[in-house]
Amino acid sequence: MIEALLKGFAVSLLLIFSVGPVIFTIIKQSINNGRAGGFSFVAGVWLSDLVWVVLSNVFSEVVSQLMDFKKPIAIIGSGFLMALGIFYLFFKKIHIKEDENKIVITARTHAKLVLQGFLINTLNPAIMLFWLTTATALAATHTTKQRIVIFATCLILNSASDIAKVILAGKLRAKLNEKNISLINKISGLILLIFGIVLIAGVLYSTATTKH
Repeated sequence: MIEALLKGFAVSLLLIFSVGPVIFTIIKQSINNGRAGGFSFVAGVWLSDLVWVVLSNVFSEVVSQLMDFKKPIAIIGSGFLMALGIFYLFFKKIHIKEDENKIVITARTHAKLVLQGFLINTLNPAIMLFWLTTATALAATHTTKQRIVIFATCLILNSASDIAKVILAGKLRAKLNEKNISLINKISGLILLIFGIVLIAGVLYSTATTKH
């Protein structure tokens, strides 16, 4: 059991310290919409991770077949990231309130943030491949009970990390003015745009080399 806990901790570190569009968007959403908005966004990310963990362990063949559609999934995912990047880079308007407690977001906005977090995480082929390869590798050497402990530990620690990011972003927000927050949005938008371009370029390059 101790070994399973340690492996779950190790897998969670790979996710926590991986640099991807999700971490920047968590910080951005927390700064723009306060802690409540940040938690809504990460809730969507958590739901996505849970879905991929279940699919990878219970329906590994289905997920393996999905990898046959890696190119269209990557195109859709990169298009989504680039669209968000362009929006935050050029069109997003910032109107902040000095007191975070005065930020009020509607149920519709909460739902939109949950959906955005879910889609950004789900449409990332790297996330899909990560969970599939991890589940496949562990299935060969670990019992079902051990794998439940490993993935539960991983998801719990990853969720705790996301909560910490939201809280820290909220504290950072108190020291920022409208100009600085607008700059953070543009940087985040640029990062999302770059990730989208790199994602689709990588898939198209791998497809071209495979044909040759």
